[in-house]
Amino acid sequence: MSNASSFSTGSLDTESLNTESSSTATYSSSSLTLKVLAFERDDSLLFSDVSVSLESGDILQVEGPNGCGKTTLLRIITTALSPTSGQLLWREQDVSRTRHDFLQNLLFLGHLPGLKQSLSPEENLVWWRRLNNNNRALSNTEVLASIGLKGYEDVPCFNLSAGQQRRAALARLLITEASVWVLDEPFTAIDKQGVGELEVLLTSHAARGGIIILSTHQDLGIGGIKRLSLAPNQAECQAADREAV
Repeated sequence: MSNASSFSTGSLDTESLNTESSSTATYSSSSLTLKVLAFERDDSLLFSDVSVSLESGDILQVEGPNGCGKTTLLRIITTALSPTSGQLLWREQDVSRTRHDFLQNLLFLGHLPGLKQSLSPEENLVWWRRLNNNNRALSNTEVLASIGLKGYEDVPCFNLSAGQQRRAALARLLITEASVWVLDEPFTAIDKQGVGELEVLLTSHAARGGIIILSTHQDLGIGGIKRLSLAPNQAECQAADREAV
């Protein structure tokens, strides 16, 4: 079994994929606002006063050491957790009032790959397609070949390397119609070449009017991103909404 660490066996063909999915190339104008969010766990304040406003085309990188609340914040954004206080606004309305529309426009990829280990990459993709709106112009074979899994379509995921499992999870990015991507450590198990290829995919999504929120320790080679810093071991975390140099 190959343990190739590259994101793709050649290069990620984002240009052709974007051309083939031109019917969904541009997303309608959207906004997502985190308004003085706070979260308390076991009588301790994990973070507070987290505020940032995002518009179509924005990429937000959530930063901070392990344990400062990055994953918790991402789960709040997906509505999997409720904040202790504060609001999440989707298109200027409280997400509790627009939750169905918001979740229809949301794709979340967690720190774990989120794959059924006994199923193959293609079987996982079939299952995901049945639950979500997706670009059906691209076949599973085309998607998996583009993501670097040609020849592994039918291999059970428990027999794949960590990098191959990550690619199987990231395959969803190539066919989703969701405008908002929330990604928890998407660069895990991806090598330098793969990082660059994934950055191209993220940049392309933003250029089409999508919104991306991701946590990563990786220094991204993407210009103009916003950053939100969560400081550890403080009652109040400093939320920084600033343009990257």
